[in-house]
Amino acid sequence: MATKQLRNEPQKRLHSLDALRGFDMFWIVGGGSLAVIISRLTGINWLETQMHHAEWVGFRFEDLIFPLFMFISGVAIPFSVKAKLEKDVPKKEMFWKVFKRMVVLILLGILYNGVFKDGFENGRIASVLGQIGIAYFFASLIVIYFESFRSRIIWLAGILLGFGIIQLLIPVPGFGAGVLTPEGSFNSFIDQLFLPGRLYGGTYDPEGIVSSLSATVLTLFGTIAGNILRRQKTTDWQKIGYLAATGAGLILLALLISPFYPIIKKCWTSSFNMLTGGISFILLAFFYLIIDHWKISKWAFYFRVIGMNSIFIYLFTRIVDVKSITEFFLGWLANPLGENGDLLIVIGGLTLIGLLLFYMYKKKIFLRV
Repeated sequence: MATKQLRNEPQKRLHSLDALRGFDMFWIVGGGSLAVIISRLTGINWLETQMHHAEWVGFRFEDLIFPLFMFISGVAIPFSVKAKLEKDVPKKEMFWKVFKRMVVLILLGILYNGVFKDGFENGRIASVLGQIGIAYFFASLIVIYFESFRSRIIWLAGILLGFGIIQLLIPVPGFGAGVLTPEGSFNSFIDQLFLPGRLYGGTYDPEGIVSSLSATVLTLFGTIAGNILRRQKTTDWQKIGYLAATGAGLILLALLISPFYPIIKKCWTSSFNMLTGGISFILLAFFYLIIDHWKISKWAFYFRVIGMNSIFIYLFTRIVDVKSITEFFLGWLANPLGENGDLLIVIGGLTLIGLLLFYMYKKKIFLRV
């Protein structure tokens, strides 16, 4: 495991990207629970429904959170990897840097899975952090060794088409080709052959081998968005237009092919990747317009402090029982309130997280992998 780096906030950075990353993490660290409680108190049932993954085919808001983070990690690549290459940093050095990052994220993902709690035998290898690391590694390699924009578009099209062919046309023993079910998909077949510690009764893992490779396209989408934002000769309105138009095109294409190539998050179909990639482009355009162009940023400060320490808070809320700490201090107020008390506890937990990250922000503590 690599040593975490302690460093000051860069002088110039895309505040919209930090805010979007924090907005995404907000739903993981307590925002989702907040929405569920509000839904139950108000009777707005569709809101709670959106806070749970689709069972298999389909799409809900919860299905966007992980792909959006992968997209955001790709947006940063042109500002880090590509910028270093332009300063003549050797490609070999950059290769080992992104490889090291992948390994660290895989190890942190195994830690997140509770290997020290549950034991190493049949421990789950696949993880959210591991998939982020794998996608970041391969997307970075494409940026490092294929410098032209056209080359990256070819890679994008190749990955989308290639995994479409794999999932629809390659026969799975006992099921045949194109059987996109938890038991019959090509993803499940490969996971059962090679991946220990799978979720869902050992049938498949949503962060499994094929899923992780297919999802690389989301991080690669992010690199395209990063290139758009990094162009100095392009006006803000042009950047916003390019981002929004690309997003709308991807969403339309995903919906057009979805009748014969379903949108399935748990096996990361290309239609799902295009849909979530398209939404991510549009969200980035919106955040960039409001925060970096119009300079209306105070509303997003809470999100920014989360986004600037995203990996830290992701692991922190897994290891530390924030709810119990909040109940320890606020239980005397929450217990008499019944269901309203649950709302108080969740808001208290989000406040506690915000105060911790604000302290780190003020002390210029930013933990990176």
